[in-house]
Amino acid sequence: MSEKFLESVEGNQNYPLLLLTLLEKSQDNVIKVCASVTFKNYIKRNWRIVEDELNKICEADRVAIKANIVHLMLSSPEQIQKQLSDAISIIGREDFPQKWPDLLTEMVNRFQSGDFHVINGVLRTAHSLFKRYRHEFKSNELWTEIKLVLDAFALPLTNLFKATIELCSTHANDASALRILFSSLILISKLFYSLNFQDLPEFFEDNMETWMNNFHTLLTLDNKLLQTDDEEEAGLLELLKSQICDNAALYAQKYDEEFQRYLPRFVTAIWNLLVTTGQEVKYDLLVSNAIQFLASVCERPHYKNLFEDQNTLTSICEKVIVPNMEFRAADEEAFEDNSEEYIRRDLEGSDIDTRRRAACDLVRGLCKFFEGPVTGIFSGYVNSMLQEYAKNPSVNWKHKDAAIYLVTSLASKAQTQKHGITQANELVNLTEFFVNHILPDLKSANVNEFPVLKADGIKYIMIFRNQVPKEHLLVSIPLLINHLQAESIVVHTYAAHALERLFTMRGPNSTTLFTAAEIAPFVEILLTNLFKALTLPGSSENEYIMKAIMRSFSLLQEAIIPYIPTLITQLTQKLLAVSKNPSKPHFNHYMFEAICLSIRITCKANPAAVVNFEEALFLVFTEILQNDVQEFIPYVFQVMSLLLETHKNDIPSSYMALFPHLLQPVLWERTGNIPALVRLLQAFLERGSNTIASAAADKIPGLLGVFQKLIASKANDHQGFYLLNSIIEHMPPESVDQYRKQIFILLFQRLQNSKTTKFIKSFLVFINLYCIKYGALALQEIFDGIQPKMFGMVLEKIIIPEIQKVSGNVEKKICAVGITKLLTECPPMMDTEYTKLWTPLLQSLIGLFELPEDDTIPDEEHFIDIEDTPGYQTAFSQLAFAGKKEHDPVGQLVNNPKIHLAQSLHKLSTACPGRVPSMVSTSLNAEALQYLQGYLQAASVTLL
Repeated sequence: MSEKFLESVEGNQNYPLLLLTLLEKSQDNVIKVCASVTFKNYIKRNWRIVEDELNKICEADRVAIKANIVHLMLSSPEQIQKQLSDAISIIGREDFPQKWPDLLTEMVNRFQSGDFHVINGVLRTAHSLFKRYRHEFKSNELWTEIKLVLDAFALPLTNLFKATIELCSTHANDASALRILFSSLILISKLFYSLNFQDLPEFFEDNMETWMNNFHTLLTLDNKLLQTDDEEEAGLLELLKSQICDNAALYAQKYDEEFQRYLPRFVTAIWNLLVTTGQEVKYDLLVSNAIQFLASVCERPHYKNLFEDQNTLTSICEKVIVPNMEFRAADEEAFEDNSEEYIRRDLEGSDIDTRRRAACDLVRGLCKFFEGPVTGIFSGYVNSMLQEYAKNPSVNWKHKDAAIYLVTSLASKAQTQKHGITQANELVNLTEFFVNHILPDLKSANVNEFPVLKADGIKYIMIFRNQVPKEHLLVSIPLLINHLQAESIVVHTYAAHALERLFTMRGPNSTTLFTAAEIAPFVEILLTNLFKALTLPGSSENEYIMKAIMRSFSLLQEAIIPYIPTLITQLTQKLLAVSKNPSKPHFNHYMFEAICLSIRITCKANPAAVVNFEEALFLVFTEILQNDVQEFIPYVFQVMSLLLETHKNDIPSSYMALFPHLLQPVLWERTGNIPALVRLLQAFLERGSNTIASAAADKIPGLLGVFQKLIASKANDHQGFYLLNSIIEHMPPESVDQYRKQIFILLFQRLQNSKTTKFIKSFLVFINLYCIKYGALALQEIFDGIQPKMFGMVLEKIIIPEIQKVSGNVEKKICAVGITKLLTECPPMMDTEYTKLWTPLLQSLIGLFELPEDDTIPDEEHFIDIEDTPGYQTAFSQLAFAGKKEHDPVGQLVNNPKIHLAQSLHKLSTACPGRVPSMVSTSLNAEALQYLQGYLQAASVTLL
């Protein structure tokens, strides 16, 4: 309750300053911490100024916050310092450097204080401000900002680095002092990485000696006082050395000429580090960064001499690669007890650097220049590991695991998530290894024996699916289906994932590699085992299984129809269960996709079946809408649109009951709902415009209210036009008569206030659709009814110069047919001051047919389309299988718009002989005239 209250008053002036005062003055530590967290979240939600939205923090508060926050952060205890430091970096991301020029000087001045609690506060804040330089695209703005930071920060940082290192030797025997100093060194090293990432700054090039000599010393340093007993958590020494390995790798990769003379020293130091570091988990980051350093060095052409010697290669293989490929107790624990994390690391290659991943990268790096010798050395290892396994599988299974891992890393040169391995090492026979060592494990009757090896085997199929011939993959499919029943979460997840990947593979003629007919023999067991797998402990919301269900439906199409009644019941029960607390966005997405596929496939064969789906789904949908399950509402609307679009005739009353609720403003306040809601309203208008006009006419103002809200937003104006176009196209004309003029006035107001390219494109499509629907004269009259001569202004200032910008086939066709009507069915165009615009309008229409689309966008508009939804609002997720068929409102009337133009001009010329040819021949440019003659010939008509 109190959170709700705080959020309700956070718009008041002085609110943030009161929080900061509370934080500074309160004696109660709990209140201080709460105030700091509330303040940080408040800043996170409200600091960014988003176009079209209310600015929640007034300028005076913004200035006061920036004036006080650095001092307050530095004088607070660490727990609070962290929160305020985060808040500064959120503000900095928006305001630094332009709107917060003195931030840097204020921070750098604190380096002089000698108080490391303060210094670390500054360093931590600087790190969170500058770390974005690691992944920003190059731009002049970015260079200017980095240069400004370097000018103010590089020298003080370097002096602080030297002073801190000296203090480390002064306090070499004081553990608590060393802990603080080493925390500073870690932050300094991270800042070094961020500031050097984009390019090598002149300052750091001139001071490379200082930095590199000290980094080298720190790498070789071992202080007993800083060693920790914890086997899991990396200590300060490990964290510092890991960061230095990263810094050295950065220089070796990007600035190798300047770094060349330091490199051999670093290779030796890092090599020694690798050979002497234990297998404990706390060293994982250090070891993987150290290996990554070697990997980045060995694939650079002018360091290759460091690795050429056969003994060096053997030594690297034996001492670094093989030991770090071993499956350790910690991995086994993760496999069994923390399977989600294990899968994320192993399958998705998440950022958590594992030793195995680094060792694998090193193998790939070495293969770049030494593929032959490396493959030779490892083949020996692989064979001896497999022999060890064969002697006593139940004890030595880890040997086989390492062998499979080695083969995988040796064979895979290039890999993508979508296609698996795309380039393989010719020296490794993948099919032979598959038949001799992978298939036997998967064929064994007991799916629960040696789960790690089962997972390895399934992963092998997944990775080398493009190298292993199709007939072997087909043999694997029933085995994979069988492994969906394995108890191990990793094994049944991998089985589902492998099936899903195989089912998406493309064959030679770009259809799927496996046809529905080839999978048909397994349909029943496949569907049964997939749904059963969702009942296994730990997998009730397993996204890989749900994705495999979706993909199986998509591949098998009508083969699943007999099973749909049972499947939709299971899907609905699952939907009901997860809607109580949606926590797995991918799982939920695939679940809705599977529901859409069931509807699509069944109703394609039997449209009347839509009623059965509605019976199955509506109860759950009602509950989701009543309980306001925000994550699911956009999905529910999309599925309902799909169902409603399947109805051929009028709208069932169950939908009409929902219609008024869809117009409630609260639903439209969430950006994520808008595309789905607009589509649902379009479905209502397409199927039930007469019902709405007769039974719900009082709701039309509400519908137009939604249009008015959307049209005012640069981000959503196109959605407003979708809605408006459906109203114009489908509603009986008399039901919207009284609102028409108001609609145009709203559009003109928006044109005057902010005219963007996207708005113009939508506006052009709308006025041409209006012209087709109500006639050219009606369009001219409505414009001139708002203001005399307005019609001419719209032609001259908008239609003629901007029509080239319209994109999309249907949109272009609507505009072509609309303009043709203006040219040939609008008497004022022939005999008033508008006549001078007739030829330019014709020329712009021929341009729309023949010239390339004008896709230029003014500079200041580039970022409008990116919907900056504040923080954690549900973004809209489009369901692929709920897709709307493209609808052509002029399809019935006009097939070929060029021929339609020729026929309409011919008809016009018969009504006023002699005028059209003379208008055309005197003022149309030669090229356009030539095109026009082509249209007339194609239509076999002439101008009289």
